[in-house]
Amino acid sequence: MKNLLSIFSAFFLALILLTGAGCASTPTQEGTGEYVDDSVVTTKIKAQLFDEPDLKSLEIHVETFKGVVMLSGFVNSHDNINKAVAIARATTGVKSVKNEMRLR
Repeated sequence: MKNLLSIFSAFFLALILLTGAGCASTPTQEGTGEYVDDSVVTTKIKAQLFDEPDLKSLEIHVETFKGVVMLSGFVNSHDNINKAVAIARATTGVKSVKNEMRLR
């Protein structure tokens, strides 16, 4: 009976270790916690862009990967580009911002 118990214990320990390793991040893939954090950052930025009356927020796309935000899409002026970048940079959790927005 002790032998069976130690086999089950070893199995569950291995299962827990493999599950933990599966959630770890790599240079090209986010871990589970990073994905959730990036989703929160993206949502915050989109909400702030939506609250700006001058910006057409539906035409600005926001993507976040490991704290790096990429803004893309089309806007009407350089002021709108600067405003969107400033909003993204001021958001908690943002490490840097890549600007790929274009003028219409």
